[in-house]
Parts: sequence; C-alpha cells; structure tokens
Amino acid sequence: MEIFIISLSAFIIAILTFFSGFGLGTILTPVFMIFFPVDLAIGLTGVVHFFNNIFKLALVGRNADKSVLIRFGIPAVIAAIAGAWLLLHIPDVKPLFSYTAFGKNFEVYPVKFIISILLIFFAVLDLIPFLNKLQFSKKHMPVGGVLSGFFGGLSGNQGALRSAFLIKVGLTKEAFIATTVVISCFVDFTRLTVYATRFTKAGLNDNITLVICATLSAIVGAYIGNKLLKKVTLHFLQVLIAIMLILVSIALGAGLI
Repeated sequence: MEIFIISLSAFIIAILTFFSGFGLGTILTPVFMIFFPVDLAIGLTGVVHFFNNIFKLALVGRNADKSVLIRFGIPAVIAAIAGAWLLLHIPDVKPLFSYTAFGKNFEVYPVKFIISILLIFFAVLDLIPFLNKLQFSKKHMPVGGVLSGFFGGLSGNQGALRSAFLIKVGLTKEAFIATTVVISCFVDFTRLTVYATRFTKAGLNDNITLVICATLSAIVGAYIGNKLLKKVTLHFLQVLIAIMLILVSIALGAGLI
C-alpha cells in the first residue's frame, strides 16, 4: 500500500512543482514520514528528488543560463558542502520552541525558522505590485547562491530560496526552470555525497523497489509538467512561487516539515 500512496503522491507533486523549481522534496518528505522513520524518509526522498532532477535536466537543461550557473551555481555548491558537513558534525541542536496540537508535539528548530522568515520576505516581493517590479542585480547572485546552497546542505531546504532569488533576475520562464534544475542537480549530488554514509545506514538498500516506483512516478509527472510549460506565463510562475513560498514558510515555521 505504501508503494502505491507514495508513487501517486510523487506523480502529483512532480506536476505541481515542475514550474516552481522547488517543492518535490519538501512536500514528499512528510509523505515518506508516514511510513518510515525520519532519517530513512529523508534519505528515500533525497534519492527520488535527485533522479527526478536528472530527468528534468535531460528535458530542459539546454535552456539554462550559463552566466547564472557560474555566478549562482558555483557558490551554491561550495556552500552546500559546508552546510552538509556542518549538519553531520554539529551536536544536536535544541528546538527554538515546541507546542502541542491535534494530539501531536511539534518542534521548531532555529535553521528552519530562519528559512521561513526569509521565504516570507521573498513571497512578499512577488505579491505586492510595487515590489513585484523589483529585480536583483546579477552581481548579487553569489550571495543568493551561498544562502540557498548552505541551507540546502544544512536542512535540505534549498529550492525555495533558490527560486525566490532567481525569479527576480530577469530570466525567461524556460531559462528560469532550466537553470534551477541544473543548479539543483549539482547541489543534490553534493549533499547526497556528503550524506551517503548516514543514508546507507538508515536502510535505503532495503527499499529499492519503492525508490524505483516513486522515482518513475515523479519522472512521469515531470514529463507532463514539461508539456504544460508552453501554456503558462512568467507572471503565473511568479504568483505560483509566491504562494508556495508562503505555504512552505508557514509549514517550516510551525515545525510541520
């Protein structure tokens, strides 16, 4: 039953998140957590996310903006190494605060709370008409890359910050999606390499069938999303990303993910 539910979820989420440049891993992880321990759920999601990105890279990678890849992508990869290393070597961090709701206890950690504040800031930029016209200078891209990569390596939440920043640098919708996919592939590979030992111990090898089914489902979803790309506008992308940023930031700030 878990194979069917997780595969169906991966398929639907891959379609919904194709245009935003983030969200598959963020939304799919809680689905895995229904059936598996947290560390294994993170590992399984990471593998599905990586191979889905490889497929998306084959679909749209040729449209990536090379200057953005250099200015944003390289700092992101370097920062991801630092973030992943820090995650594996720092002692357990105490929750910033915790609360109980619906019979469950939720804990909010400092890193995710900080990310939620940043996401709300970027979402506001896209929803307020005056601020919506603002664009980031390309000279500031390394800063965005460092923030996205570092928090990606540290917490796994990299895509939202990356998309929030890159949607403002003047790329076409095709270049935006392709560029986020390429950068995501490099950052995913980097952090998964650093995480490899922990993931192997968590039990990935015992769930190969599930990973394959979920990955194939996500790939089919990405394929359909790519077919729908011509029917969306850049404004639609901006509004979609703003809404998803708000939803993800609320979930992070509330300790739900």
